[in-house]
Amino acid sequence: MKSLYAEHIVSVEAGAPPGQSPETAGLAACIAKSAQWTEATEVHSIKVEGPFPHGDRFAVIFDMDITRRPENKRFQMKEIALYTVKSDKIVREEFFYSM
Repeated sequence: MKSLYAEHIVSVEAGAPPGQSPETAGLAACIAKSAQWTEATEVHSIKVEGPFPHGDRFAVIFDMDITRRPENKRFQMKEIALYTVKSDKIVREEFFYSM
């Protein structure tokens, strides 16, 4: 993330807990968000498709078998990530998944 993301990156989740914004702004905050997800999630397997480029954007499909540690709930999750690039750095990431 440190080498690919811009300092001013914005990350947008499909959903957020009540009272929280779905957007995270800034490299340090996005790295912290990723670390929290990693800490709370056990990944059993992951299949990645892409990238699928389109102008200054590209999409990646993640098909995951995960367990959320806080709930001890294992499930399959498919997620599409859409990334926007400017000046050779990712400036925006948006995640799409069913909730």
